This record gives sequence, C-alpha cells and structure tokens, in this order.
Amino acid sequence: MKRSIEPYVYLLASRRNGTLYLGVTSNLMQLVAQHRTETFGGFTAEHGVKLLVWFEQHATMEHAILREKQIKKWRRAWKLDLIEQANPDWQDLAVSLGFAPLD
Repeated sequence: MKRSIEPYVYLLASRRNGTLYLGVTSNLMQLVAQHRTETFGGFTAEHGVKLLVWFEQHATMEHAILREKQIKKWRRAWKLDLIEQANPDWQDLAVSLGFAPLD
C-alpha cells in the first residue's frame, strides 16, 4: 500500500516572537509529535521550539520545497507577519489538530 504524501511548509516557534524554525514535511502530524517530544534533538530541542504557529499545505512536495526555500530567504519581520496574518495570537495550532496543549 502506497503511503499518501501530504506536503506542508510549517513554522514552529519557542514562544511569541521567539526562536523560529521553518521546515517542510510530508507528514505534519508525525513531524509535530517528533518536535514536541524532542525526538530530533538539535536546534529545535536546544531552543524549545515546539509551538506550531503556521503551516501551509501544497499539492506536491516540489511546490512545498520551493515555498520553503522562498520563505527561508525572507527577513525575520516578514516571517512574523506571515504568522500574524493567519495566527495573530500565536496559538499552538497543533492543539487544533488534536494534540494536547503544552505546559
């Protein structure tokens, strides 16, 4: 059985206006779970980057990767604007996907 790929570009944050992490994934739910449990270690674990504050689904992985590369070139202020346009209160969007709220 072929696994369905659901390409997403996402932004995680440590807190409002905190450390940001931009990435791309084919499985948003699994990715969020891994970041919340610090399975990856590294940058996101060191900086407490666990809040899903923005995400965008794409039709293909190629489109998602292009969008991620585009946003990576942006100034920080533009990324903050992107988040605040869709999520002005910096809510943890993972909760709306069924995850328990973080402490």
